[in-house]
Order: sequence, then structure tokens, then C-alpha cells
Amino acid sequence: MTCRGSDNFGLAGIGALVLLLVVGCGAHAAQPNAPAASPTPRASASSVQHRPITTDLKTRRRVLLGYSVDHRRITAYEVGDPDSSRRVLVVGCIHGNERAGVAIARALTRVSPTQDVDLWIVPMLNPDGAAAGTRTNARGVDLNRNFPYQWRRNGSRGSLTYPGPRAGSEPETRLAIALMNKVRPSLAIWYHQALGVVDNSQGPRALERRYAADVQMSLRKLTDYPGSAVGQEDHRFGPTAFVVELPGGALSTAAVHRHEQAILDLAGHLPPG
Repeated sequence: MTCRGSDNFGLAGIGALVLLLVVGCGAHAAQPNAPAASPTPRASASSVQHRPITTDLKTRRRVLLGYSVDHRRITAYEVGDPDSSRRVLVVGCIHGNERAGVAIARALTRVSPTQDVDLWIVPMLNPDGAAAGTRTNARGVDLNRNFPYQWRRNGSRGSLTYPGPRAGSEPETRLAIALMNKVRPSLAIWYHQALGVVDNSQGPRALERRYAADVQMSLRKLTDYPGSAVGQEDHRFGPTAFVVELPGGALSTAAVHRHEQAILDLAGHLPPG
């Protein structure tokens, strides 16, 4: 067993995120070629700080990815085997008022996976929106419309789906892209609310079906929105990411456990890289 301490990896601009994200908020969801500059120095991240966590696994560590617009920390957790080719990203919340997925993400930080898997977990990608109870970030941008792939102007500031002044304009978006590019996930799950379905519009179909069966949810083809996180990842790495639209309200303990086990089940069925 090894527990990694404070080694840093550099980010290009506002950087490359690593990934096993479970995203727990929003609708649908690479290091950008030309990441936008952060509006203020405090919203930038030139490195990721690693803080050790006591563990009985090969690796369990907390990673400071960077900061939100309002300088709130955005943190990821790596759990499992860092040398595994099976890399899973889970993002619990990208829309600040869709927070049920955070409970699943936090439960995953405590698991002891028996599979050969490297889990990357981001419980909260939009801490400013969560603090304010809003879908958007502190600048009123829908982060799930701000990713570069197929980004387009749609709506104005103040609308719920405002995509920002340009692709990748937000520090939270750039941190997520940096993590994706660093980790290159084999599978990523982004959580949203509150349709109560597993989206099968563009991700890995067999795994989407398996996940839906594991958690007793129906499958539905949802709209692929421009500038989404899932669209960005699937464009960059192939059909590896999908959205889970949780039902409204908080999840029961039993439901959290079902989703946690479903993620581990899918991880065990990923082919070796």
C-alpha cells in the first residue's frame, strides 16, 4: 500500500483536469487548444496540490484542482490503482441547484474497490452556484454550455442556459477540461437532476444499459446540448461519458448505495486499455 503525498502536476493555462468524474448536477454534459485567461489571478491554477489521506488502499488522495470564480476550492479525489488503465471519472454536481449526485460522489471517496480501477471523483464542480442555490456559476454562466465542443452563443447573461461570452471562459470549465486531458477517462458519469433517467444519446450504450439496470432507472435519449461536458469528453476520447439524471430531491441511503455499486460494477466491466 502506498499513500501519495504532495506531488504536483503542471496545468497549461487554467489547465488539464484528471478524470473519474461523477457529475451530480445539470443537463448533458481535453486540454483546450487555447484556454481563455482567468479574469483574476486567484481563479487560475498553475499546479495541483496533493494532500495525503490515511488509507488502506493503494492510493487515496485529495487533489486541489483550483478555484471557482469566487475563489472557492474545487477538489478531486483519486481512489484505487493509479497505474490502472481503467480510469473512471465521476462528477457529482455541475449545476449548483442539482446537488443529489454529491452524495454519490462522496460515498465513492470512501470505497475500497476490489477491481483494478483508478477512480477520479469530483463531488462539486460548481461551488459558487451551490452556495447561491443557482444553476449557473457566480458570473451567471451555465457551465454545461461553456465547453468548447460545438459551443455557440445562445441566450444572454441572466438566462438559465447562458453559455458565457466565449467557449471555456469560466475557470471551472477550464479545470474540468484540464482534468479530462490529464486522466483520459475510460468512463465518466456526470450527474444531473431531476428527470429520473439514464441518458443514452451519445455515450457507451452497453454501459448505459447496465447502469440503468443496476440502479433500476429507465433509459431515455436526451438532447445533446452544445458546449456540454459530456459532449466535450465524447468528442475528445470517444463514447466514454454519459449523463445520469437523478430524480428530484435528496437520495435515500439505499439509493446512494445502488449508484455507488453500479459505478464499481461498470468499472469492473471496462476492457483493459
